[in-house]
Amino acid sequence: MTPMRFGVVIFPGSNCEQDAVHACRLLGHEAGYVWHGDTDLSGWDAIVLPGGFSYGDYLRCGAVARFSPVMASVIRFAERGGPVIGICNGFQILAEAHLLPGALLRNVGLKFICREVALRVESERCDWLDLSLGSVLRIPINHNEGNYICDPGTLARLNAGGQVVLRYCAEDGTVDPDGAPNGALDAIAGICNERGNVFGLMPHPERAVDPVTGRTDGAAVFEAIARRAAEVAG
Repeated sequence: MTPMRFGVVIFPGSNCEQDAVHACRLLGHEAGYVWHGDTDLSGWDAIVLPGGFSYGDYLRCGAVARFSPVMASVIRFAERGGPVIGICNGFQILAEAHLLPGALLRNVGLKFICREVALRVESERCDWLDLSLGSVLRIPINHNEGNYICDPGTLARLNAGGQVVLRYCAEDGTVDPDGAPNGALDAIAGICNERGNVFGLMPHPERAVDPVTGRTDGAAVFEAIARRAAEVAG
């Protein structure tokens, strides 16, 4: 595959941008940083909104970052079909920017969760993952507000349109709709938009790419972004 250029946005309070850049470069792609005040994304094939605590998570997670100058350009980038992925806090920002439906609330139990989880691939519709339906990935989570919620109508549309990409599951791939570690509705761990080019997930795939970490399941996520970027680039 031709190396793609990943732009990783840094917001005040981001803390996973170096991991994301390392993951992209480890997989043979180009990657660099985009400051939250920048507005020119013309040099990038794909955009990554990394995890962290943008603007200290004041008001709500992602609520302030949504108004950073770069986000207007990210929205236009996505509207043109460019691939955008939001990881953890990045997912929260995408929801606040209305690039993805729903919202992320405090975890059930009001405790921060940091551990590896099993995830079942639920959809091939958005082409984000070159994996068969029902495949199980093991990727870490690290968040305080990963409790995904949306109204019943939105949930029905997500399921009908194949927009639920990942669900929390047991080791054997069994999904308990009420069994998400953070209380997420319908065990949702990651969704995409209707067009399929914007993807948000709470787990951290960038932490499961380098063999030194013991897991490489996250590589499938970044390679899927690269494939979509190559399609867009023509």
